[in-house]
Amino acid sequence: MISYKTQETSAIQLMSNAAIDIPEDYRNSIKNMANDETGDLSCFVLTTMMDNWDAASADRRPMCADSGLPRYYVKMGNEAILEDGPVGLECALREATAKATYDIPLRPNRVHPLWRTDHNNNVGINAPEIDWSYEPDADWVDITTVHKGGLFGTDYRMLFPGDGINGIKRFFLDTLVSFGKRGLACQPAIVGIGLGGSKDTCMVLGKQAACLRTVGNRNPDPKIAALELELKEMGNDIGMGAMGFVGASMVADCHIEVGYTHTGGMPMSVHMFCLSSRRASARLHADGTVSYRTDPEWFTPYMRRETPSC
Repeated sequence: MISYKTQETSAIQLMSNAAIDIPEDYRNSIKNMANDETGDLSCFVLTTMMDNWDAASADRRPMCADSGLPRYYVKMGNEAILEDGPVGLECALREATAKATYDIPLRPNRVHPLWRTDHNNNVGINAPEIDWSYEPDADWVDITTVHKGGLFGTDYRMLFPGDGINGIKRFFLDTLVSFGKRGLACQPAIVGIGLGGSKDTCMVLGKQAACLRTVGNRNPDPKIAALELELKEMGNDIGMGAMGFVGASMVADCHIEVGYTHTGGMPMSVHMFCLSSRRASARLHADGTVSYRTDPEWFTPYMRRETPSC
């Protein structure tokens, strides 16, 4: 049985890891972009951000003043046993969020949308968000926390089958140019694209594609994988670099996730993660041990299955 205390302490540690330490896959991609960047201001931004990351890790302080909106992604093994069950885990994650906000500290960003009530702990109605998925033949629980800015960096459009791949490319470029010109994203970033599903599923898939896959990870469908690489190249060829300055470093990587959709439509969402790609994961094992990592390993073959049976 995985104890309540293990759940809470692991979540607090995850919040610290995500807020302070940049994942190695993303750090390496930014280092490579800085080496190739010819735009002076873009290069300055990239090198300065890497210096900030080093300082944050050395001082054990959050690397960005806006620590984003903490949220969780939980993958439950079908054989996992939790003290107090899934409801107990949900309570542990809420408690951990409140404690981590005070102890790390994180900026308390969560307020009521109408009354602007602020509990100063990033916890409230439907906050933090907790997404659930499941895995057969497993007795562990994976918890991933993502600290993503909650204001900009997302767009949606209902495309149609006749728009085809060219329509996807057009909306992708339109979105990146708009984000760059209007300061609606913090780039270079991992760009996630959701294709298909219902409108809400499309949005969820795009956000998960941005936040829950590592740089260099490709979709198992070879045609989708090729499109990911093509869009990445196109995104870095529009003349924009870091934070919208002139350059060629807009997209750290591009990830696409799909869902079967209505025959008459092709919904598409585009999401940009932050220049501080803040994510951290932990596996809570049945024997009470915990292992930490930076790859969420969220999109398993089980999650991408197409058949009626499990």
